[in-house]
Amino acid sequence: MKNTEMSRVVDGWDSQVRIQDDLYRAVNGSWMDTTPIPDDESRIGAFMDLRNVAEEHIRDILTSPEGGETADFAKARRLYDSWMDVETLEALGTTPLDSDVADVRGATSKEELATIIGRLSTQGVGTFFGYGVDSSFDDPNLNVFFMGQAGISLPDEAYYRDPTFAPILEAFKEHVPGMWQLATGDSEEKSGEVATTIIGLETAIASSHMSVVDSRNVDLLNNPMSFNEFVEKAPGFEWAKCLVAAGYKPEELGTITVFAPDALAGAAQLWETTSLDDLKTYTLWRIIRARATFLTPEIDAKNFDFYGKILMGAQEQRDRWKRGVQLVNGTLGEAVGKVYVEQHFPPAAKEQMDVLVADLLEAYRQSITALDWMGEETKKRALEKVDSFVPKIGYPEKWRDYSTVNTGANLVDNMRSISEYEASRERAKLGKPVDRTEWFMNPQTVNAYYNPQWNEIVFPAAILQFPFFVEGRDAALNYGGIGAVIGHEIGHGFDDQGSKYDAQGAVSNWWTEQDREEFEKRTSNLVEQFNQYVPAQFGDNSEFHVNGELTLGENIGDLGGLSIAVKAYKIHLERNGLTPENTPNIDGFTALQRIFLSFARIWRGKERNEFLQQQIATDPHSPGEFRCNGIVKNIDTFSEAFNLKQGDALYLPPETRVKIW
Repeated sequence: MKNTEMSRVVDGWDSQVRIQDDLYRAVNGSWMDTTPIPDDESRIGAFMDLRNVAEEHIRDILTSPEGGETADFAKARRLYDSWMDVETLEALGTTPLDSDVADVRGATSKEELATIIGRLSTQGVGTFFGYGVDSSFDDPNLNVFFMGQAGISLPDEAYYRDPTFAPILEAFKEHVPGMWQLATGDSEEKSGEVATTIIGLETAIASSHMSVVDSRNVDLLNNPMSFNEFVEKAPGFEWAKCLVAAGYKPEELGTITVFAPDALAGAAQLWETTSLDDLKTYTLWRIIRARATFLTPEIDAKNFDFYGKILMGAQEQRDRWKRGVQLVNGTLGEAVGKVYVEQHFPPAAKEQMDVLVADLLEAYRQSITALDWMGEETKKRALEKVDSFVPKIGYPEKWRDYSTVNTGANLVDNMRSISEYEASRERAKLGKPVDRTEWFMNPQTVNAYYNPQWNEIVFPAAILQFPFFVEGRDAALNYGGIGAVIGHEIGHGFDDQGSKYDAQGAVSNWWTEQDREEFEKRTSNLVEQFNQYVPAQFGDNSEFHVNGELTLGENIGDLGGLSIAVKAYKIHLERNGLTPENTPNIDGFTALQRIFLSFARIWRGKERNEFLQQQIATDPHSPGEFRCNGIVKNIDTFSEAFNLKQGDALYLPPETRVKIW
């Protein structure tokens, strides 16, 4: 009789494909061949399946009969209701923008416009720079003010200059005038002129931006300076007036961190040389961009035509209720997350996760101790870091207080209030000790993260389900699923960037020069491997290949995560008096084989070409097929478990396999 949980893992099995040639397709191939991507999605797969389930749970919570709910939950319900009330949105038209538009149009000087921009930035309307409050790179217990690049409407600066993205830029040039005309009522001719101004300014802003690869590099991001020093480096914009309008007094900022000094200096210079009328036009466009989704269905659909269809490849909008749930999750997420946890997260799951995390950490300890390429002093510091990891599982101990948020019938007003709440919450942190109980994902989020400045690994409740985790199933499947994810997040503490933070979360070089060189030699080999990968759906000669530098941190996380998950599984077996050899086969698969099958199953997915092209250009994660195949080919245990030989597509000679942790 077949094992039910094992059958679920291999339910997409492709018997025409050998595991030794393509583990990913062997496990998922028949599912890939027979499962279409729905018209309202740009991708499907394990993560999306769980997201869909979580969304249904949140909808049930939001639409349940009223009574006995908290004040914060009532606000989330009103936000959802205002989103679903299309009749009111139709009736309001663009009037929710009127006061902001009037302020911008009425500005008589750049100084006045800078003040308006500062206020708008607290209400959800971005400009050419971003800002906030977060842990200092140098003292992670202290909250500091930071500034970074922003202000473009396309995913990355490369879209404005790289011929690869020329078709998208052309589509954007058609989108802007149409959207402007719809939102403002201006003539087609006027809207075309305005669009030329907007795209010209965005292209100029993008020309100073850091590349997506450089934006990962903490050495380039960590630029502490006084506010006055920053203003001297970026003259031309009324920084002080803008920030005062956003609620910050420059004299109280202390040492600030500037992520992209050249980008902000370039934008400030552009501000100085651009006419007031053109800057007002750009600011009005930022208002339209920020609010488009919250206006009439016609404007919302126009926005989707570019951002959903052209950029992501989706054929139609998702059901409105799904997008409403997404909105609530992204804004008042903990108000509903608290109820979600009560209904859908069993305490026993947390207990099993505690054991898994402990095993993964112990496996990292053993692995680091045994490394032959790292010296004793660096090992000592690495082990200190392992011992300092803080796991957070399921949900926060302390829930957010949304008492200053006001929600009612007007959706745009609701979004203003929520943005003002977030801006106020950020301001209140400045200069204060860091509150490490805070979470940066909701419990209903299907994901996990590592925060290098707090040296914490965080696993929201919603990811702790099949195919990642099932309470009580064969341990090999859990270690190959959520175990590899846990190992991945711990691995970020030792990836190309995370390894620059010490056990306390401060940016600090704790490596000897020789050990760092050896580490970078190994990681450069991983970069070379991944640079060669082209998604199967594009064909071998496609220009859309994986960027090994951009994805390096995630690839190190995946490689370390799976390698260490295998070790952790052996620790689990030893605790129970077993070895991989005397653990029973299930459905013809050995214990170690089952780990890799489970690993392949969690990366199951299909993407539209448009989505995949954007992912390759901007996302530090490799496509799923390479997160699977590109990783296992470097792991000795995989080669041994499936008896790989020279000539097998996934076979790498032992001397060319990348081994880091």
